[in-house]
Amino acid sequence: MIFRPTSNIGWVDMEKPKSSARQRQLARQSRQSRQPMAVRNSDAHPQKPFTGISLNILQKTECKHPTAIKFVGLALIVLILLIVVLNIFFSNRLPPNVFILDNAVGGMPLDEAISLLESTWAQDRTMTLSSETQEWIVSPTQLGIHLDAEASIAIAMDVGVAGIPFGVYVDPVISIDRDRMLQFLQYLSDEIYDPPVNARYEWRNNSTIGIPGQVGTELDVDATLNQIYQSLAEGPQFEFLLVTSTITPPSGNPEILLEEAEKFITAPFELSAYDPFSDRSFSFTATPETLGTWIEASESQLVAVQETLGEYIETVNHSSEVDLPENTYLDLTEVVQSVNRALSTRSNSAQIMLRSRPILYEVNSGDTGYGIARKAGIPFFLIEQENPDIDLSILSPGDVVTLPSRDVTLPIQVISNKRIIVDLETQTLAAYEDDELVFNWQISSGISEAPTSPGVYQILSHEPVASGSSYSLCGEAGCGQWELNWFMGIYEVVPGLVNGFHGAVLLPNGTFLGGNNVGTPYTLGCVMSRDDQARQLYEWANEGTIVEIISADYPPQSELARRVINF
Repeated sequence: MIFRPTSNIGWVDMEKPKSSARQRQLARQSRQSRQPMAVRNSDAHPQKPFTGISLNILQKTECKHPTAIKFVGLALIVLILLIVVLNIFFSNRLPPNVFILDNAVGGMPLDEAISLLESTWAQDRTMTLSSETQEWIVSPTQLGIHLDAEASIAIAMDVGVAGIPFGVYVDPVISIDRDRMLQFLQYLSDEIYDPPVNARYEWRNNSTIGIPGQVGTELDVDATLNQIYQSLAEGPQFEFLLVTSTITPPSGNPEILLEEAEKFITAPFELSAYDPFSDRSFSFTATPETLGTWIEASESQLVAVQETLGEYIETVNHSSEVDLPENTYLDLTEVVQSVNRALSTRSNSAQIMLRSRPILYEVNSGDTGYGIARKAGIPFFLIEQENPDIDLSILSPGDVVTLPSRDVTLPIQVISNKRIIVDLETQTLAAYEDDELVFNWQISSGISEAPTSPGVYQILSHEPVASGSSYSLCGEAGCGQWELNWFMGIYEVVPGLVNGFHGAVLLPNGTFLGGNNVGTPYTLGCVMSRDDQARQLYEWANEGTIVEIISADYPPQSELARRVINF
């Protein structure tokens, strides 16, 4: 069967039996006479009867491209169905062929895509910060750059089918924590900072050589912060160039102080460390090669180089060849200050104090807190402060107590050429100046209920007349006070209560403590001399003068104290 179109009426079978031409003409006329008139209204033309369409014309109109028409129609139907299917499939999913942070998130459920982006940002994504000479790899979080995964996905949802067929890349949405970024850059600035180097000096071939200074480098935090902001404003960036600046040394020309440097290097220079406990001095010298590394030029004078001087001091502190007392050391800060004073005065010597370290004391059978304090030569309350978690009234053998540095008993500048020795066992006092005996007499120390604490102390204060009191002077009318002549404080018993030297003590009843006698313990912890002798001591002893109090608990620390025992 072959079908083709004829008229408006339908399709005709072309294989019916043949008839004559006359018959066919009559048949057509009969059919036409039975057809109704077709009427078409038009404002522009008069109504005319519709007599049908020529078969030849219809054939030309409807049969021109039947296959193309079918294909276009089918394609439109498929496209509509595809759009409907994609809309249903991607209603809770990302459009196809979408990429964010190099992740193929197209077609993924929204919550999975958000989780993937957050994981990638937190674990895999890094940022590079670089200067001219260094590079740092950091996480975005360290730098204060945060990903807004939900906002990034929301933007990706709007791309539709733009990713078909070649894919579409969506920029992530990020935010910046300015305070966190500033904090990190300030941290980084410490690593980047390279200080300028002043002109320095070396001893070579028996002569002093000047070495020109070098510029330093520092991070410009504000400029770097602004640059990162500008870069991120242009789009996602993962590499940033740090902005640095150079620092000119204060004194880069070695020639200005070359002559002065040569004098320091070639003249014998001595560093002296005084131990106020043993009353000994320890001297240290260095070769010209070493001395040359100790100094550099500043704007107006030579100054000490802490780095190289520190290496020398570290060697001294740990050298088995240096006979320093146990648990003592040279303090670098004090050494630098002392050397600078020597350089400013063009002196060839510098003096410092030998410092003591805290130590651990293991409690022995029979030890008490007060007993340990007397053996250590440190007031009891200072040991309490050093051990806040230990009840010093309940000690057992094997317990460990931290003893503070003995330096706590010497809070002010030491006068090293004067020393007062008090022997509690013999109730005697001896005073020395430049190792020569100046005074020697009997004293009265504290009674057993309020004993004088042995140790090495200092003259802390001078008061011609001081007042004091005691629980023994308290009654119904209150606590009476006594007057102490020529008082010099030497150590605190507790904060605010000071024991010291004094002369006659006038009691509230008008009598003198101990009848103004000495040679036997009478006081409540102070050291009492006869009034005229106390005045001599008061006028002779400067504040800072060392006071060494010895007893059976605390043996002599200095050679001068050993002399007193042998009187």
